[in-house]
Amino acid sequence: MPTSLAQLLTETASAHAERPALKLDDSVVNYAVLNEGATRIAGLLKDKGVAPGDRVGIMLPNVPYFAVVYYGILRAGGVVVPMNVLLKGREVGFYLKDSGAKYLFAWHDFGEAASVGAEEAGAEVVSVKPGEFEQLVMGAPRAEGDEPRESSDTAVILYTSGTTGTPKGAELTHENLILNCSVTAKTLIDVTEDDVVLGALPLFHSFGQTCGMNAAVAHGACLTLIPRFEPVKALEIIARDRVTILEGVPTMYHAMLNVPERETADTSSLRVCVSGGSAMPVEVMKAFEQAFDCIILEGYGLSETSPVASFNHPDRERKPGSIGTPIEGVEMKLVDEDDKDVAPGDVGEIVIRGHNVMKGYWQRDEATEEVMRGGWFHSGDMATQDSDGYFFIVDRKKDMIIRGGYNVYPREIEEILYEHPAVSEVAVIGVPDESLGEEVAAMVVLKGEASEDDLRAFVKERVAAYKYPRKIWFSNELPKGPTGKILKREIKAPSGEPA
Repeated sequence: MPTSLAQLLTETASAHAERPALKLDDSVVNYAVLNEGATRIAGLLKDKGVAPGDRVGIMLPNVPYFAVVYYGILRAGGVVVPMNVLLKGREVGFYLKDSGAKYLFAWHDFGEAASVGAEEAGAEVVSVKPGEFEQLVMGAPRAEGDEPRESSDTAVILYTSGTTGTPKGAELTHENLILNCSVTAKTLIDVTEDDVVLGALPLFHSFGQTCGMNAAVAHGACLTLIPRFEPVKALEIIARDRVTILEGVPTMYHAMLNVPERETADTSSLRVCVSGGSAMPVEVMKAFEQAFDCIILEGYGLSETSPVASFNHPDRERKPGSIGTPIEGVEMKLVDEDDKDVAPGDVGEIVIRGHNVMKGYWQRDEATEEVMRGGWFHSGDMATQDSDGYFFIVDRKKDMIIRGGYNVYPREIEEILYEHPAVSEVAVIGVPDESLGEEVAAMVVLKGEASEDDLRAFVKERVAAYKYPRKIWFSNELPKGPTGKILKREIKAPSGEPA
């Protein structure tokens, strides 16, 4: 097994030089060109004094340059610090200062934020602009060979979203990422050189990196990119490029399902669809599979777990609504507040250990110790486990609503609301209540006609009296993050409702 993530490209380029590695509409980059570009980036960085272990930032959208720079940094022995392209200058400055990165490859359209952040952090920006960047790369010296790295060395620092405070950098090792990519690609998705993977997930995110880019590169497949996800464009690319592997978050599947022209979309090439990032509503899964005649395999993981921890394995029973069972080499169990195993069928927090778990949070020893209590990574996700060993996410620990002393898990209520024919999207949250502590509330996007009373009654018929949402309001859309994940922390109650 390679000890450096850069060797995935080195080995594939040697075996499949002329095969297409990356595609962006009419632009195609084969493995030989990708490999040469990475070699030159490595040479450029070495010329700038970047040594093994030094951190280098990437702030690029889903364009072929991302992979060229990513593998070039690794080839030089550096540590990749991927950054959301929508970050503002102050945020860029934090990421660069916190990681100690002295160089940042930034897309030209985001040059202002990159420059402001880099100046604050004392870093240098390398602008990535089509045409000009090619000249820079080909004028750089070649770095012959991959800089040797131990499998336990850090390869990537992925910053968590910061939903609970200041973002923390999860240190993922070469071994973390190589094994997670390998296990996912071979035992779950069965990626081969004949596959075409839709690159709609942001490459700066762990899901897009491991299951998309690294899995494709490791096995000589082609990654066809979408810089910004649009459901109509995604369906066009699936048909045009004969995409065989579709990977996305639930909101992407929901968006494609609601494209008006979906009945004419040619998705016959799809071999497998993968969902992760957040829980897939069962009704959305059923509707997508029926509409596009395909099967969705749902998995689960976090940035700190490289990311895949569990999956609905293709050779076992698939249970809609379940995140499946742990992948090869990984263990999962449920514990209570005192880290004791919960009784069968009870709700507990998912804890994980295995080759996929991060080295720790970058320069955050206390935070690392807190989440790694007893040698298990504490996910903060609440779940149950059935008699077959399948896990079912109930909710994020911090999203749980405590109404009058009773626990209400938003996902349960969301699943029911998705069953209503007029509901397109929904997010259930807790809002402050003087007498009960918290009250159950729902923000709903409609695709048909329904009133607040209609939806309240619909849920009330299906759950215990303390669970149904007393407060419901409608919106044209729900706030979403860069991967399309619904951001509950940004949901604001309308004026006249409690905040």
